[in-house]
Amino acid sequence: MPARLRLLRAASVLLAAVLAALVLVAGLAVNGTWNSVADRDAPRTTSAAGLDLALNDMDAQAANILLSSGDAGEGRLQTPYLKGVAFYGDARRDIGHDLRTLAVAAQGSTADEKTVESLTDDFAEYQELIGRALENDGRRGGKPAALADYRRATDLLRTRLLPAARTLVASNNSHFDTEYASARSALSSQLIAALAVGLLLLAVLGVLQWYLARTFRRILNPGLLAATVCTLLAVILGAQLLSGSADRLRVARHDAFDSVVALARARAVASDANADESRYLLDPERREQYADSFLAKSQALYGVRGASLSTYDAELATTWQAYRSDHHDLRFTGEFRRELDNITFPGERAAAERTVETYAVYERDDRRIRALLAAGEERQAVEFCMDWQPGTSNAHFEAWTAALDRLAGINRAHFASSVAEGRSAVHNVLPWVGGLLCAAMLLGGLGLRPRLAEFR
Repeated sequence: MPARLRLLRAASVLLAAVLAALVLVAGLAVNGTWNSVADRDAPRTTSAAGLDLALNDMDAQAANILLSSGDAGEGRLQTPYLKGVAFYGDARRDIGHDLRTLAVAAQGSTADEKTVESLTDDFAEYQELIGRALENDGRRGGKPAALADYRRATDLLRTRLLPAARTLVASNNSHFDTEYASARSALSSQLIAALAVGLLLLAVLGVLQWYLARTFRRILNPGLLAATVCTLLAVILGAQLLSGSADRLRVARHDAFDSVVALARARAVASDANADESRYLLDPERREQYADSFLAKSQALYGVRGASLSTYDAELATTWQAYRSDHHDLRFTGEFRRELDNITFPGERAAAERTVETYAVYERDDRRIRALLAAGEERQAVEFCMDWQPGTSNAHFEAWTAALDRLAGINRAHFASSVAEGRSAVHNVLPWVGGLLCAAMLLGGLGLRPRLAEFR
């Protein structure tokens, strides 16, 4: 009899120790996952997306400077010119910061290291071309030479810089998704293992309680009963920790960060589309090319099958009205569709709808610019495109991008809160699970001690 009691006691202690080790290892792994998500995986992807945006913005501002500068300052549009110069400097600094961040992030990946190195070299060449364009533009009659340099710079941007930046976005986002899938799979396995060991431990404690009741004619052993309660609480808390971590990880990665990436892409495409308007006005020889490019970017944001620039606004209004009448009636594609397919958080749908509505206003402005130019009113077209007064194209573009940023902010805030809650759960729950299991081992030993003493 004492040998059986000691065997059952040893089994319960061993299982409690195994369960404690399982939950501890799982908890530390979860904490490491949250650290990777918040400090490495997400920043890498957002830095790559930020680089894409800054490259587009820098080129857009270069076009705006050339378009608004006049002839060596004569006839300059003062406000658009000064804003273009300021925004150009901001974009250049952002690119330098993002390239440094991505160079560190690329370590260990040969492909990403080569991409960042190529980007850095190409960006230096791009800056040299833009610098020459601006220098030529500062001389009277230097606009044709400046335009030739700008063409080479923007061609370099389109053929090498932007594809490389988008490759980094895809690579880092894919790496994040792989890490996420691995972490979720590990959490699922750890949860199953912890539940199995926990249930086995509860079964051993139950058998031990039954054996004592049958052998010693006592209904319950208080020590074993307390140990069983501690074990049950530990199993519940451990299971909640692991399952809750998996849920928070899903919210952070898919519900929040997928939208963050889609909206970052949309922001970069928007900046490039806005630049196409300036390029269209700046470079008469390439107007057809830039008009086609603007339409392609519009379709990437809000895709309407078969639409041309002349029919796009009407098709947008029709498909959007259909969506507003029935949120399941999504007849459009693109980054806005991607976001509307992933509505999760309070206020997100209203913010997304507001973003599309401000986008529609900006699109109508584009048609007005083209109509003014077609009517021979080039100066008015440039002023309407470049000015920042209420009711102008730039003012409406700013309102649209502000709405886009607010929408992205909702998802970034929920991403950050999921990470904070996940870390907090590990720090708060893990010590309780370990303490309860230690208490279970101690209480079980104390409960059996009087019974074993009877055989000495």
